Amino acid sequence: FFDAIKMSVSDSNHWEEFYETTKPPKDINRIEIEIKNFCLEHLCSRIALITSGGTTVPLENNTVRFVDNFSAGLRGASSAEYFLKHGYAVVFLYRDNSLQPFHRHFHRDQFLDFLETVHNDGGCLGLKLKEGLVPNIAKVVKDYEQCKERCYFCTFTTLTEYLWLLRLVSIQLRHHKNKALLYLAAAVSDFYIPENEMTEHKIQSNNGPLELRLQLVPKMLRPLVSQWIPNAFIISFKLETDENLLESKAREALQKYKHKVVISNLLQTRRTSVKIVTLKSTELLTMDECELLQNVEIEEKIVCKIICLHNQHCSNF
Repeated sequence: FFDAIKMSVSDSNHWEEFYETTKPPKDINRIEIEIKNFCLEHLCSRIALITSGGTTVPLENNTVRFVDNFSAGLRGASSAEYFLKHGYAVVFLYRDNSLQPFHRHFHRDQFLDFLETVHNDGGCLGLKLKEGLVPNIAKVVKDYEQCKERCYFCTFTTLTEYLWLLRLVSIQLRHHKNKALLYLAAAVSDFYIPENEMTEHKIQSNNGPLELRLQLVPKMLRPLVSQWIPNAFIISFKLETDENLLESKAREALQKYKHKVVISNLLQTRRTSVKIVTLKSTELLTMDECELLQNVEIEEKIVCKIICLHNQHCSNF
Protein backbone atom coordinates (compact mmCIF):
# COMPACT_ATOMS: atom_id res chain seq x y z
CA PHE A 1 0.00 0.00 0.00
CA PHE A 2 2.71 2.48 1.02
CA ASP A 3 4.77 1.51 -2.03
CA ALA A 4 1.76 2.37 -4.19
CA ILE A 5 1.48 5.77 -2.51
CA LYS A 6 5.18 6.43 -3.05
CA MET A 7 4.85 5.43 -6.71
CA SER A 8 1.84 7.72 -7.17
CA VAL A 9 3.67 10.68 -5.59
CA SER A 10 6.77 9.96 -7.68
CA ASP A 11 4.74 9.80 -10.91
CA SER A 12 2.97 13.03 -9.97
CA ASN A 13 6.25 14.81 -9.38
CA HIS A 14 7.53 13.51 -12.70
CA TRP A 15 4.76 14.91 -14.89
CA GLU A 16 4.48 18.15 -12.91
CA GLU A 17 8.23 18.62 -13.31
CA PHE A 18 7.86 18.16 -17.06
CA TYR A 19 5.53 21.16 -17.34
CA GLU A 20 7.65 23.23 -14.96
CA THR A 21 10.78 22.71 -17.06
CA THR A 22 9.39 23.02 -20.60
CA LYS A 23 8.05 26.02 -22.49
CA PRO A 24 4.44 26.05 -23.71
CA PRO A 25 3.66 26.69 -27.40
CA LYS A 26 4.02 30.37 -28.31
CA ASP A 27 0.36 30.73 -29.29
CA ILE A 28 -1.08 28.80 -26.35
CA ASN A 29 -3.12 31.77 -25.08
CA ARG A 30 -4.90 32.13 -28.43
CA ILE A 31 -5.53 28.39 -28.60
CA GLU A 32 -6.91 28.36 -25.05
CA ILE A 33 -9.44 31.08 -25.89
CA GLU A 34 -10.51 29.33 -29.11
CA ILE A 35 -10.82 25.93 -27.42
CA LYS A 36 -12.82 27.43 -24.56
CA ASN A 37 -15.23 29.10 -26.99
CA PHE A 38 -15.57 25.92 -29.06
CA CYS A 39 -16.34 23.85 -25.95
CA LEU A 40 -18.93 26.37 -24.75
CA GLU A 41 -20.56 26.40 -28.18
CA HIS A 42 -20.95 22.60 -28.02
CA LEU A 43 -21.55 22.26 -24.28
CA CYS A 44 -24.73 20.22 -24.74
CA SER A 45 -23.17 17.85 -27.28
CA ARG A 46 -20.93 14.86 -26.95
CA ILE A 47 -17.40 15.91 -27.77
CA ALA A 48 -14.30 13.94 -28.76
CA LEU A 49 -10.67 14.95 -28.49
CA ILE A 50 -8.86 12.97 -31.17
CA THR A 51 -5.06 13.05 -31.24
CA SER A 52 -3.29 12.01 -34.41
CA GLY A 53 0.15 11.80 -36.02
CA GLY A 54 3.65 11.50 -34.59
CA THR A 55 5.70 13.75 -32.31
CA THR A 56 9.25 15.00 -32.84
CA VAL A 57 11.93 15.18 -30.15
CA PRO A 58 14.39 18.02 -30.88
CA LEU A 59 18.09 17.42 -30.24
CA GLU A 60 18.94 21.15 -30.08
CA ASN A 61 17.08 24.21 -28.77
CA ASN A 62 17.59 25.87 -32.17
CA THR A 63 16.38 22.73 -33.83
CA VAL A 64 18.11 21.30 -36.87
CA ARG A 65 18.06 17.63 -35.92
CA PHE A 66 15.29 15.68 -34.23
CA VAL A 67 14.02 12.16 -33.56
CA ASP A 68 10.64 11.52 -35.15
CA ASN A 69 7.84 9.10 -34.27
CA PHE A 70 6.52 8.68 -37.77
CA SER A 71 2.79 8.36 -38.30
CA ALA A 72 0.79 9.45 -41.33
CA GLY A 73 -2.24 9.98 -39.07
CA LEU A 74 -4.64 7.84 -41.10
CA ARG A 75 -6.35 6.20 -38.11
CA GLY A 76 -6.94 9.50 -36.32
CA ALA A 77 -8.12 11.37 -39.43
CA SER A 78 -10.52 8.67 -40.63
CA SER A 79 -11.87 8.09 -37.11
CA ALA A 80 -12.57 11.81 -36.75
CA GLU A 81 -14.80 11.68 -39.83
CA TYR A 82 -16.89 8.88 -38.36
CA PHE A 83 -17.28 10.61 -34.98
CA LEU A 84 -18.43 13.75 -36.80
CA LYS A 85 -20.90 11.74 -38.88
CA HIS A 86 -22.33 10.34 -35.61
CA GLY A 87 -22.99 13.87 -34.34
CA TYR A 88 -19.98 14.42 -32.08
CA ALA A 89 -18.16 17.71 -31.89
CA VAL A 90 -14.45 17.04 -32.43
CA VAL A 91 -11.23 18.70 -31.33
CA PHE A 92 -8.68 17.31 -33.78
CA LEU A 93 -5.18 17.66 -32.33
CA TYR A 94 -2.83 16.55 -35.07
CA ARG A 95 0.76 16.67 -36.26
CA ASP A 96 1.33 19.52 -38.68
CA ASN A 97 1.22 18.20 -42.27
CA SER A 98 -0.23 14.82 -41.27
CA LEU A 99 -3.59 13.63 -42.61
CA GLN A 100 -6.76 15.54 -41.72
CA PRO A 101 -10.39 14.40 -41.83
CA PHE A 102 -11.94 14.90 -45.29
CA HIS A 103 -8.75 16.51 -46.65
CA ARG A 104 -7.13 13.06 -46.52
CA HIS A 105 -9.12 12.00 -49.60
CA PHE A 106 -7.15 14.43 -51.77
CA HIS A 107 -3.51 13.44 -51.93
CA ARG A 108 -1.40 16.56 -52.31
CA ASP A 109 0.88 15.01 -54.94
CA GLN A 110 -2.17 14.04 -57.05
CA PHE A 111 -3.94 17.40 -56.93
CA LEU A 112 -3.16 18.30 -60.56
CA ASP A 113 -4.48 14.91 -61.70
CA PHE A 114 -7.96 15.96 -60.49
CA LEU A 115 -8.11 18.88 -62.92
CA GLU A 116 -8.24 19.56 -66.63
CA THR A 117 -8.02 22.79 -68.60
CA VAL A 118 -10.95 24.20 -70.57
CA HIS A 119 -11.35 27.16 -72.92
CA ASN A 120 -14.49 29.25 -72.62
CA ASP A 121 -16.16 31.17 -75.44
CA GLY A 122 -13.92 34.17 -74.88
CA GLY A 123 -10.82 32.08 -75.35
CA CYS A 124 -9.81 32.36 -71.68
CA LEU A 125 -8.23 29.36 -70.03
CA GLY A 126 -10.13 27.80 -67.14
CA LEU A 127 -10.13 24.69 -64.98
CA LYS A 128 -12.67 22.02 -64.12
CA LEU A 129 -12.76 18.73 -62.26
CA LYS A 130 -12.33 15.67 -64.43
CA GLU A 131 -15.77 14.25 -65.14
CA GLY A 132 -15.27 10.84 -63.54
CA LEU A 133 -14.08 12.32 -60.25
CA VAL A 134 -17.03 14.64 -59.62
CA PRO A 135 -19.35 12.19 -57.74
CA ASN A 136 -16.69 11.05 -55.25
CA ILE A 137 -15.32 14.53 -54.63
CA ALA A 138 -18.81 16.01 -54.33
CA LYS A 139 -19.68 13.45 -51.63
CA VAL A 140 -16.57 14.30 -49.59
CA VAL A 141 -17.21 18.04 -49.93
CA LYS A 142 -20.86 17.60 -48.91
CA ASP A 143 -19.86 15.58 -45.82
CA TYR A 144 -17.28 18.22 -44.91
CA GLU A 145 -19.77 21.09 -45.27
CA GLN A 146 -22.20 19.31 -42.93
CA CYS A 147 -19.53 18.78 -40.26
CA LYS A 148 -17.05 21.65 -40.47
CA GLU A 149 -18.70 23.80 -37.77
CA ARG A 150 -18.36 20.90 -35.31
CA CYS A 151 -14.62 20.43 -35.74
CA TYR A 152 -11.75 22.47 -34.28
CA PHE A 153 -8.30 21.83 -35.76
CA CYS A 154 -5.14 22.32 -33.71
CA THR A 155 -1.60 21.36 -34.75
CA PHE A 156 1.55 20.28 -32.96
CA THR A 157 5.02 19.23 -34.10
CA THR A 158 7.16 18.52 -31.05
CA LEU A 159 6.48 16.23 -28.11
CA THR A 160 6.44 19.24 -25.79
CA GLU A 161 3.82 21.06 -27.88
CA TYR A 162 1.67 17.93 -27.94
CA LEU A 163 1.75 17.38 -24.17
CA TRP A 164 1.02 21.03 -23.37
CA LEU A 165 -1.94 21.04 -25.76
CA LEU A 166 -3.20 17.67 -24.50
CA ARG A 167 -3.41 19.06 -20.98
CA LEU A 168 -4.96 22.34 -22.13
CA VAL A 169 -7.71 20.72 -24.19
CA SER A 170 -8.46 18.04 -21.58
CA ILE A 171 -8.98 20.62 -18.85
CA GLN A 172 -11.26 22.68 -21.11
CA LEU A 173 -13.32 19.56 -21.88
CA ARG A 174 -13.87 18.89 -18.18
CA HIS A 175 -17.20 20.73 -18.22
CA HIS A 176 -18.59 18.09 -20.61
CA LYS A 177 -18.09 15.49 -17.86
CA ASN A 178 -19.12 12.02 -19.07
CA LYS A 179 -20.07 13.37 -22.52
CA ALA A 180 -16.36 13.92 -23.25
CA LEU A 181 -14.42 11.22 -25.08
CA LEU A 182 -10.65 11.14 -25.57
CA TYR A 183 -9.36 9.04 -28.47
CA LEU A 184 -5.58 9.11 -28.11
CA ALA A 185 -4.36 7.86 -31.49
CA ALA A 186 -1.20 10.00 -31.74
CA ALA A 187 2.16 8.20 -31.91
CA VAL A 188 3.85 9.79 -28.91
CA SER A 189 7.55 9.42 -28.22
CA ASP A 190 8.55 7.45 -25.11
CA PHE A 191 11.84 9.34 -24.77
CA TYR A 192 12.96 12.96 -24.88
CA ILE A 193 15.81 15.31 -24.02
CA PRO A 194 14.90 17.88 -21.34
CA GLU A 195 15.33 21.45 -22.55
CA ASN A 196 18.01 22.21 -19.96
CA GLU A 197 20.09 19.28 -21.26
CA MET A 198 19.93 20.28 -24.93
CA THR A 199 22.68 22.14 -26.70
CA GLU A 200 21.64 25.63 -27.80
CA HIS A 201 22.86 25.43 -31.40
CA LYS A 202 23.32 22.83 -34.11
CA ILE A 203 25.33 19.79 -33.02
CA GLN A 204 28.61 19.80 -34.94
CA SER A 205 29.79 16.61 -36.63
CA ASN A 206 33.47 17.57 -36.29
CA ASN A 207 33.16 16.88 -32.55
CA GLY A 208 33.16 13.16 -33.29
CA PRO A 209 30.49 10.45 -32.80
CA LEU A 210 27.26 11.56 -31.17
CA GLU A 211 26.05 9.96 -27.95
CA LEU A 212 22.55 10.74 -26.74
CA ARG A 213 21.00 10.15 -23.33
CA LEU A 214 17.24 10.40 -23.47
CA GLN A 215 14.87 10.56 -20.50
CA LEU A 216 11.57 8.72 -20.20
CA VAL A 217 8.53 10.81 -21.04
CA PRO A 218 6.07 10.95 -18.10
CA LYS A 219 2.96 8.83 -18.66
CA MET A 220 0.26 11.47 -18.98
CA LEU A 221 -2.59 8.94 -18.86
CA ARG A 222 -2.34 8.97 -15.07
CA PRO A 223 -3.08 12.71 -14.50
CA LEU A 224 -5.45 12.67 -17.46
CA VAL A 225 -7.68 10.10 -15.73
CA SER A 226 -7.22 11.14 -12.12
CA GLN A 227 -7.03 14.95 -12.33
CA TRP A 228 -7.52 16.71 -15.64
CA ILE A 229 -10.76 15.11 -16.84
CA PRO A 230 -11.81 12.29 -14.45
CA ASN A 231 -15.32 11.63 -15.80
CA ALA A 232 -14.37 11.34 -19.47
CA PHE A 233 -14.40 8.17 -21.55
CA ILE A 234 -10.72 7.70 -22.38
CA ILE A 235 -9.32 5.38 -25.06
CA SER A 236 -5.64 4.68 -25.63
CA PHE A 237 -3.91 2.71 -28.38
CA LYS A 238 -1.30 -0.01 -28.19
CA LEU A 239 0.75 -1.26 -31.13
CA GLU A 240 2.64 -4.54 -30.78
CA THR A 241 4.61 -6.86 -33.05
CA ASP A 242 4.11 -9.98 -30.90
CA GLU A 243 0.55 -11.32 -30.95
CA ASN A 244 1.09 -13.09 -27.62
CA LEU A 245 1.47 -9.71 -25.91
CA LEU A 246 -1.46 -7.99 -27.58
CA GLU A 247 -4.19 -8.55 -25.00
CA SER A 248 -2.08 -8.84 -21.85
CA LYS A 249 -0.28 -5.53 -22.42
CA ALA A 250 -3.58 -3.79 -23.12
CA ARG A 251 -5.19 -5.08 -19.93
CA GLU A 252 -2.05 -4.23 -17.96
CA ALA A 253 -2.37 -0.62 -19.14
CA LEU A 254 -6.06 -0.50 -18.13
CA GLN A 255 -5.27 -1.76 -14.65
CA LYS A 256 -2.40 0.67 -14.24
CA TYR A 257 -3.95 3.89 -15.55
CA LYS A 258 -7.67 3.24 -14.86
CA HIS A 259 -8.97 4.47 -18.22
CA LYS A 260 -11.74 2.70 -20.12
CA VAL A 261 -10.53 1.10 -23.37
CA VAL A 262 -7.35 0.08 -25.15
CA ILE A 263 -7.49 -0.38 -28.92
CA SER A 264 -4.78 -2.94 -29.54
CA ASN A 265 -3.36 -4.07 -32.87
CA LEU A 266 -0.41 -5.77 -34.52
CA LEU A 267 1.87 -3.72 -36.75
CA GLN A 268 1.49 -6.27 -39.54
CA THR A 269 -2.35 -6.33 -39.58
CA ARG A 270 -3.32 -2.91 -38.19
CA ARG A 271 -5.43 -2.01 -41.24
CA THR A 272 -7.57 -5.17 -41.10
CA SER A 273 -7.71 -6.33 -37.48
CA VAL A 274 -7.91 -4.70 -34.04
CA LYS A 275 -8.88 -5.77 -30.54
CA ILE A 276 -11.13 -3.59 -28.39
CA VAL A 277 -10.02 -4.37 -24.85
CA THR A 278 -11.77 -3.35 -21.62
CA LEU A 279 -11.23 -4.71 -18.12
CA LYS A 280 -14.16 -7.08 -18.59
CA SER A 281 -14.05 -8.05 -22.26
CA THR A 282 -12.11 -8.31 -25.51
CA GLU A 283 -13.71 -7.98 -28.93
CA LEU A 284 -11.90 -8.68 -32.19
CA LEU A 285 -12.86 -6.47 -35.14
CA THR A 286 -11.79 -7.69 -38.58
CA MET A 287 -12.28 -6.81 -42.23
CA ASP A 288 -13.40 -9.46 -44.72
CA GLU A 289 -12.48 -9.51 -48.41
CA CYS A 290 -15.85 -8.11 -49.50
CA GLU A 291 -15.50 -5.10 -47.18
CA LEU A 292 -11.97 -4.44 -48.41
CA LEU A 293 -13.13 -4.53 -52.03
CA GLN A 294 -15.86 -2.01 -51.17
CA ASN A 295 -13.27 0.30 -49.52
CA VAL A 296 -14.88 -0.04 -46.10
CA GLU A 297 -12.48 1.24 -43.43
CA ILE A 298 -11.88 -0.56 -40.17
CA GLU A 299 -12.11 2.81 -38.39
CA GLU A 300 -15.83 2.85 -39.17
CA LYS A 301 -16.22 -0.36 -37.15
CA ILE A 302 -13.93 0.89 -34.39
CA VAL A 303 -15.87 4.13 -33.96
CA CYS A 304 -19.25 2.35 -33.92
CA LYS A 305 -18.02 0.04 -31.16
CA ILE A 306 -16.48 2.89 -29.16
CA ILE A 307 -19.72 4.88 -29.38
CA CYS A 308 -21.65 1.87 -28.01
CA LEU A 309 -19.23 1.70 -25.09
CA HIS A 310 -19.49 5.47 -24.58
CA ASN A 311 -23.29 5.11 -24.44
CA GLN A 312 -22.89 2.59 -21.62
CA HIS A 313 -20.45 4.91 -19.85
CA CYS A 314 -22.92 7.81 -20.02
CA SER A 315 -25.79 5.66 -18.74
CA ASN A 316 -23.82 4.93 -15.56
CA PHE A 317 -23.98 8.59 -14.45
